[in-house]
Amino acid sequence: MIITHGATDRALPPVALTIGNFDGVHRGHQVILERVLGEARQRGLMSCVLTFEPHPRELFERIRAPAPEGSSRYPAPTRLTNVREKLELLAGRGIERTHVMHFSQSFASLAAEAFVEKVLVQTLRARWILIGDDFRFGARRSGDIGLLRTLGARYGFEVEAMPTIAQDGQRISSSVVRAALAAGDLATAEIMLGRPYSISGRVEHGNKIGREIGYATANVQLKHNRPPLMGIFVVKAHVDGSPPLPGVASLGIRPTVASDGKAVLEVHLFDFAQDLYRRHMRVEFLHKIRDEAKFSGLEALKAQIARDCEVARNFFAGA
Repeated sequence: MIITHGATDRALPPVALTIGNFDGVHRGHQVILERVLGEARQRGLMSCVLTFEPHPRELFERIRAPAPEGSSRYPAPTRLTNVREKLELLAGRGIERTHVMHFSQSFASLAAEAFVEKVLVQTLRARWILIGDDFRFGARRSGDIGLLRTLGARYGFEVEAMPTIAQDGQRISSSVVRAALAAGDLATAEIMLGRPYSISGRVEHGNKIGREIGYATANVQLKHNRPPLMGIFVVKAHVDGSPPLPGVASLGIRPTVASDGKAVLEVHLFDFAQDLYRRHMRVEFLHKIRDEAKFSGLEALKAQIARDCEVARNFFAGA
């Protein structure tokens, strides 16, 4: 997949385009991507996604400015995927190009017609665009599907609206996935995503407390603004394309051993002793064992970890 940013002079083909944050690349997103891929093949175009970084609401939260009219208020949502994860998921669906547009104050102030001319026409050379039926664009969200179709007639692109996509009568959305994860409902999240929820990152050096008490852990770098789930989980880990490795993970602030309030993802893999430092690990969350808790000391923590490992091993034995 080709990844482009900002204005580009590369001689890339015209595109069949869809626009959005695509956080999580859930099953609703996947339907949209399949539609774009099919239209691109039929029309001889390159399939393309236009997405934004940071999330628009993260920008408005950071600058403490009023949110645009019609948009949700603070705080910005937790992220289901960081940029690398999103791009990997889009590439895995077969998308040929993703254009990552830096969402800045100046970009947020761009008039709707200027956004179409500068970004969709000049930069991306869009010939066919698929959007949600509630899509808004431009400064103060002034542009809508009617304006986009009017401008399409001027600039030579077609516009198609995608209706809401539902599962068993419930709208599939990133917000629904976030709510399920926050509640520890990994089964619902998996249904909405079409896969187990996962977090990936480089394995970093930690404080070695797990090793000292007999449960060595891989500390996975977190690039999420806030994790969408917290607690102790049964997991499978994938390391540089390895077969899945069973284990148990803690995702939280570690109240027994730390006081900085920083979220950390620690993974203990069963019957595994290889050096993982600086390697890339993707952690799939399969089942929530319990919420995070503060213990009286390391011995109490060690005893609870043993019980958590037993729960996880029993989960895999029955899977």
